[in-house]
Amino acid sequence: MKNFKQAIAALFVASLIPAGTAAQTGKEIVAAHIEAGRANYAKVAQQIWDLAEVGYQEVKSSELLQSELKAAGFTVDAGVAGMPTAFVASYGSGEPVIGILAEFDALPGIMQERQPSRLVRLGTSAGHACGHHLFGTGSSAAAIAVKHWLETSGTAGTIRLYGTPAEEGGSGKVYLVREGLFDDVDVVLTWHASGANSASPSTSLANKSAKFRFHGVSAHAAAAPDRGRSALDGVEAMNNMVNMMREHVPQETRIHYVITSGGSAPNVVPDFAEVYYYVRNPDPDNVQSLFDRVVKAAEGAALGTETEMDYEVIHGIYAVLPNESAQRVMYENLVAVGGIQYNAQEIEFAEILQQSLTDPPPIESARDIQPYQFTRSGGSTDVGDVSWVVPTASLRTATWVPGTSAHSWQAIAAGGMSIGEKGMINAAKVLAMTAVDLFTSPDIVAAAKAELRENQGADFQYVPMVGDRDPPLDYRKPATGR
Repeated sequence: MKNFKQAIAALFVASLIPAGTAAQTGKEIVAAHIEAGRANYAKVAQQIWDLAEVGYQEVKSSELLQSELKAAGFTVDAGVAGMPTAFVASYGSGEPVIGILAEFDALPGIMQERQPSRLVRLGTSAGHACGHHLFGTGSSAAAIAVKHWLETSGTAGTIRLYGTPAEEGGSGKVYLVREGLFDDVDVVLTWHASGANSASPSTSLANKSAKFRFHGVSAHAAAAPDRGRSALDGVEAMNNMVNMMREHVPQETRIHYVITSGGSAPNVVPDFAEVYYYVRNPDPDNVQSLFDRVVKAAEGAALGTETEMDYEVIHGIYAVLPNESAQRVMYENLVAVGGIQYNAQEIEFAEILQQSLTDPPPIESARDIQPYQFTRSGGSTDVGDVSWVVPTASLRTATWVPGTSAHSWQAIAAGGMSIGEKGMINAAKVLAMTAVDLFTSPDIVAAAKAELRENQGADFQYVPMVGDRDPPLDYRKPATGR
């Protein structure tokens, strides 16, 4: 881990080296194949948008993507690494092995209709506010197009699509890495929904989360309060101590919590309460030390309120380790594909939606490609763990109206119509074209792997932050007490 900061710092001064124009015919083939399937992929994405299944419960969404891949001739291994909705779809044989990541989980508690003004979608408790319905479908489209090109051209190698559940707090990819399912992969490609088009080297925040559960004694809150010991008091005491801790943490630290269970009636002293915490920092070592301090706050809160406390680690993820050797290739292909062009109906939709945003950029900025420069995200992703064991390149495309934040109703709205679909198709083309470069240019693959080894450092050993726990398949289910 000691070389992480040096690797990140080096990216600030790195220069852009063009990726070249090799295998242009192959790129034309994969782009045309994706374009031909545009209507079908849009339909699949919107079906997953409708399902809005949360982490580890994406049964129908996962099955839908698997069926598309099977129909295209992939061999699918389902239920891998102890996760029923995870899968690996493969085609081809030999080297190189190029992996593409696919996500499909929705976010709980945020719902929106396919409308540019706020209108809560009824009959569901979640929504695709991070665009993973587009992510999974677009990645599958890219993998299918690459398979078509490998098959028709006779090119050697293996294309592999990883169906990765529960990115939103469930660390699905961590269990795939821990299980060794990326051990033979040469390069991994991924993408994400966004309000802009970019393919710069970037990193993120490492993150560890846990559910802290307090157990007390119930009693009548008015008639016999002395007999009760409030589990909610334990949660609130913990939160107070953690909030005071914020003054004394390293820069760029982020700590968030939500009380997921706090009792049901004011006149009953709650005997169970739960609070769900995230702890973030760029350095995984800092995350662990900060997390340990949060645990001490929970222990102190239990002692002071005469309650009992236990906690369950839900997820833990590394910061993304950028790989410029692969990233430059991704950027050049994004430039070749270009940005998003809105039609009149989409412009009208965007104009209405932007009225709910604060100082948004011009709508026409969806056509722009952001400059190639190092960036740091304030968020976290389990792609981080993948990037520490396999060279990984990523991009973002404008699937949302410019100025839209992830995890917002505006993201759900645009992702549910043609604006989102256009960004998805562009992402699929860039992924597939980058894969063609990797299959036909062994020197790029070799450079990416050499860069990873250098950035890892000679003494690096991957140790998952989740430890040896099983995947938290029920982490999105309501707290139930003892």
